[in-house]
Amino acid sequence: MKQYNAIKAKYPDALLLFRVGDFYETFGEDAVKAARILNIVLTNRNNGGERTELAGFPHHSLNNYLPKLVKAGQRVAICDQLEDPKLTKKIVKRGVTELVTPGVALSDEVLSSKSNNFLCAIHFGKKTIGISFLDVSTGEFLTAQGTSEYIDKLLQNFGPSEVLIQKKFRKDFAKEFGEDYHCFYMEDWLFKQDFALETLNSHFQTKSLKGFGVEHLEEGVISAGAILHYLAETQHHKLQHITAISRIAEEEYVWMDRFTIRNLELYHSTAMNAVTLLDVIDKTISPMGGRLLKRWLALPLKNAEKIRKRHEVVEFFIQNSTVLAEVQQHIKEISDLERLISKVATGKVSPREVNQLKHSLDAVIPIKKLATNCDNEALKIIGDNLQSCDLLRSKIKESLSENAPVNIQKGNVIAEGFSEELDELRNLAFSDKDYLNNMLERETKATGITSLKIASNNVFGYYIEVRNSHKDKVPESWVRKQTLVNAERYITEELKEYEAKILGAEEKILQLEQELFGKLVLWMSEYIQPVQQNAQLVAHLDCLCSFAQQAKVEQYCRPVIEEEFELDIQEGRHPVIEKQLPIGENYVTNNVQLDRGNQQIIMITGPNMSGKSAILRQTALIVLMAQMGSFVPAKAANIGLVDKIFTRVGASDNISMGESTFMVEMNETANILNNISKRSLVLLDEIGRGTSTYDGISIAWAISEYLHEHPARPKTLFATHYHELNEMCETFTRIKNFNVSVKELKDNVLFLRKLVPGGSEHSFGIHVAKMAGMPQQVLHRANKILKKLEKSHSMEDSGEILKKSAEDEMQLSFFNLDDPLLEELKEELLHIDIDTLTPVEALMKLAEIKRMLSSKQKTKA
Repeated sequence: MKQYNAIKAKYPDALLLFRVGDFYETFGEDAVKAARILNIVLTNRNNGGERTELAGFPHHSLNNYLPKLVKAGQRVAICDQLEDPKLTKKIVKRGVTELVTPGVALSDEVLSSKSNNFLCAIHFGKKTIGISFLDVSTGEFLTAQGTSEYIDKLLQNFGPSEVLIQKKFRKDFAKEFGEDYHCFYMEDWLFKQDFALETLNSHFQTKSLKGFGVEHLEEGVISAGAILHYLAETQHHKLQHITAISRIAEEEYVWMDRFTIRNLELYHSTAMNAVTLLDVIDKTISPMGGRLLKRWLALPLKNAEKIRKRHEVVEFFIQNSTVLAEVQQHIKEISDLERLISKVATGKVSPREVNQLKHSLDAVIPIKKLATNCDNEALKIIGDNLQSCDLLRSKIKESLSENAPVNIQKGNVIAEGFSEELDELRNLAFSDKDYLNNMLERETKATGITSLKIASNNVFGYYIEVRNSHKDKVPESWVRKQTLVNAERYITEELKEYEAKILGAEEKILQLEQELFGKLVLWMSEYIQPVQQNAQLVAHLDCLCSFAQQAKVEQYCRPVIEEEFELDIQEGRHPVIEKQLPIGENYVTNNVQLDRGNQQIIMITGPNMSGKSAILRQTALIVLMAQMGSFVPAKAANIGLVDKIFTRVGASDNISMGESTFMVEMNETANILNNISKRSLVLLDEIGRGTSTYDGISIAWAISEYLHEHPARPKTLFATHYHELNEMCETFTRIKNFNVSVKELKDNVLFLRKLVPGGSEHSFGIHVAKMAGMPQQVLHRANKILKKLEKSHSMEDSGEILKKSAEDEMQLSFFNLDDPLLEELKEELLHIDIDTLTPVEALMKLAEIKRMLSSKQKTKA
């Protein structure tokens, strides 16, 4: 326990797994946590009068239990025995061999195959904030710096499992980015430029970072240095697979703030069981492809030439379906190359995984051939850059047996014929059958005992068994080892020697196999970069195949990408909603045309549930999909490059930060207005509804006017219930009115979901309330107030009408029992729908009429 306490003191914030014999044990608070998370038995023992909690599990079950602890957000220090207990008479020397945290994990059980597991570090500079992301399992290392808004967006995009922060900026981080991240707080002195440069240059074996194009990112470099230091602190020293650090080039990608990413539900949704865009479009086959597609979705391109090249490859695959099928078939045979070669670098690869790496590289060869021989230039470049890795594949093939196990301790790892010494030992260890048969024959002749038997067990080793009826014939040189009911078991000098030779051979075989496998893995580390290059190219190809597959199945079209500013979508569809429709129901398509000259702002009015928000979202998603290289759900699409997509859709309170729905709405809208450019696409939904009608209309009008008069003239879709905004088109030439059409039936309304020119004058809110199951009494009263309001066509009188309507309702019971009151009672009774009236509603109506009459009688009295 003294040894345990000394090690635990070095890792106070980690759960310590302490190796004792064949078990990993936890003590004290760690044991309580482990027992709860792992659902294992919690016991206790007394140590010097103090009670200590205890919980443990067998050491060979580490891969089952460790992932559960990490997924529960625990930092886990693994403390192993550093020497063989047989070779010491003192307490076995122990030490922490690895510190596993949510952001530093290599276990397949912890990692998700189609998602990166990023460790992030943030450095708060004087003017800008630096940020770095590292996935230890793949070797991807990225850095950037910028405003808190940009850093917030990157955190949303990359979704790190763990964030490293300076201790003194703990509150600043929570204030700027919330408390949803798993954070670890590091000493302030680690976040220094000199220290970071020294750490990074030492790792990459360079004199400067100019070759990586990140030397000017002072804050970003500091955060990157902190990440590498953290890896060293967590006992991760084998990091050859981290071969480069890249800049996240902000200017190359479409800007989307965190509100837009959330509103468009690209890869996360707040709703339960909601389907995201990624769920719909991800047809990738390989883990690398799945991770890259997520990155492409988060960072759509702004370079027209790069976008067109992706579209060309997608079109080639659609037109050459045989090539597409063949490429996809070969990609299916490829395992996670990035993570396999990372395991090679870290020395955590198993024999079976090395074989998987070899089979994966074998599958790259036919892909290289197909890509090189096709007619598409971009595919030819991919084919040329794919590495065949012939020497690596042949070396693995001749070194490892085809059925090499996961655990090297099980043996049969090295192929027959690879090592003469190993083959000799195997012959010695496993040729016992012939040797023992010869021995049995000799001893039978010498003793005359015909029923002799030679066998072995784990307790006594090898023995000769003699039945009791023949034991008088046993030579004196034989030593009795075990007595059974019907027989005796003996050992001879020859058997003893043979047994020692066998056991020695088995031990030597295991030792030699481990040595040969270790040398192979060390030699393989020379191929880290070629294999990583193959992984990236296969991922790229997988994403383009996915786009082609999706386009074929869902009948997407190739968008035309232009340097102009126009946006023209013909018969566009929402890629997610159309997949959720009942079987047999077709999605109602819509046209959207926007430009900076004639139709800059489209004001969309229409009832609730008519599809206004869907039109806004599908426009953004079509632009986003086009610029990430995908075909789009439309009949035709001409897309002038967009550099920023802003959305303000839906309402949400931020009560914990003391912000109301309206405050959140205004924050998001202010962010849009302060950052628009001439290539921006702005989507606004129901701006101003979080406050009073007068304020709401005033704000919505002023925002629309600001967007119209702004020199950038950003393309805008504005969905609103404020029909008064339709009047703007008379004053502002580039604002056009559209509405989502409906068809009024006798007592209902049919949503046609079609966008047509012209404004709408009705919201049909009461119809929607009826569909939601609102009580009849409420609906009837709402209709009466609506009719009175509609009699006055001016906004100025609406408040007075509402007030008068309420007063009229209160004063009904004071009228004389003459025609007016009788008419009122008659109207109330005629409008009661007896077929749908509940007993409670009937009693309430009766009580209301009784109140009216009794009130009148009291007045008379």
